[in-house]
Formats: sequence, structure tokens, C-alpha cells
Amino acid sequence: MEASARGAREAGGHTIGVTCEIWTSKANPWIIEELRAKSFSERIMTLIERGAAYVVLPGGTGTLAELALAWEMMNKVSLSKTVGGIKPLLVMSPYWQPVIACLEQEGQLNSNCPHWTSPAMAIVTLVTSPQQVVEYLKKTAQ
Repeated sequence: MEASARGAREAGGHTIGVTCEIWTSKANPWIIEELRAKSFSERIMTLIERGAAYVVLPGGTGTLAELALAWEMMNKVSLSKTVGGIKPLLVMSPYWQPVIACLEQEGQLNSNCPHWTSPAMAIVTLVTSPQQVVEYLKKTAQ
């Protein structure tokens, strides 16, 4: 996350890092404002609640958990209200493409509706470069 924070700072942005007390590490040097969460689940909820958009970069199981919870909260109307509705969810491809492809199969599980597509798929946008992320966010901010 240091690279994204550095890019944001160098572009004049205000960077906020949400860290977790269970780990001893502090925010990276590009973070202006650090928020400390007591637990991993509190950290994820803070990220989701405070985010105006979500850009999911290559990562591990923690990043996958963040993606899944943000996506699910926007997908379920009752949870969506908690985070302020549907916000841009940009996912780097090709890294996360297999995860997205796996979830696209949800419609195939219901043989009664072979042409059904998951409404969750309309929430996620695959992107392939930082420039595409910036262009998308500029366009949706207008």
C-alpha cells in the first residue's frame, strides 16, 4: 500500500492509513493521518465506511477479505445503507480476474434461470492500469 499512498501524496492528496493494533507496524511514511483499529474486522469496516471508492490492488487473503466484504455490503441493500450505498469498486486485472470469473458462475448454479446474471457483477469494474483507475474516478466524480 506504500506505493499507492506515495502516488496519492505526490499528486497532492490527503492520505489516510487504517492500521490495526494486532500488528506492531505503523503506517508507512506517505500517510498523513493514521487511524488505529483494535481488530482486523474493525479495520476492514473502517476502510469500507470511510472509502468514497475502492481500488483493489494485487494482494493476499487480507485484500481478498476486504474486497469480499466491501462488495457484499454494497450488493445487499440492507448492508449498503451502512456504507452509504454503492461506490466505485475497481479491481485490478488480470490479477483478480480468476476471482471475478469464479463469482460470475453464480448464475449457472440456478438451472431454472440459465440467463440470470448476478447483480453483484454490475458493482465491480475491472481495470488494468493506474491511468484507467484515475480516468474512471475522474469520470464518476463529476
